[in-house]
Amino acid sequence: MDYKLEVVVIPVTDIDRAKAFYTEQLGFRLDGDTEPMPGFRVVHMTPPGSNCSVVVGPVTYDPATPPATRARYQLVVRDLASARAELAERGVQTSDIQVITPGRDGGSFSFFADPDGNEWALQEVRAYVGAEL
Repeated sequence: MDYKLEVVVIPVTDIDRAKAFYTEQLGFRLDGDTEPMPGFRVVHMTPPGSNCSVVVGPVTYDPATPPATRARYQLVVRDLASARAELAERGVQTSDIQVITPGRDGGSFSFFADPDGNEWALQEVRAYVGAEL
């Protein structure tokens, strides 16, 4: 039995603001923006080159009472410096490149957060992308 992670639901406070961040600043493709019933809006987006999508809404929360912990999400890229430059052009602030394991493919990272504080990591992997079985 194969289990494939294809959708991650991200809690946000403002669906329109989140949609703009993910599509306009991160460059995710908008796959759908639907409201199957009143008050139940779902925005489905996919990062370039990814088999896994993200959904914002219907999971929203009041900014006065945020979740106790935030999920951490990770995007893998082949060229971290280029990815950071592209995101900077779109107004996304990323951390400096942090080399966790020098000389090892997959050992370099940069971090950023969306407008709701959901934390993301960018990891550079040049030789292999994906989980090994």
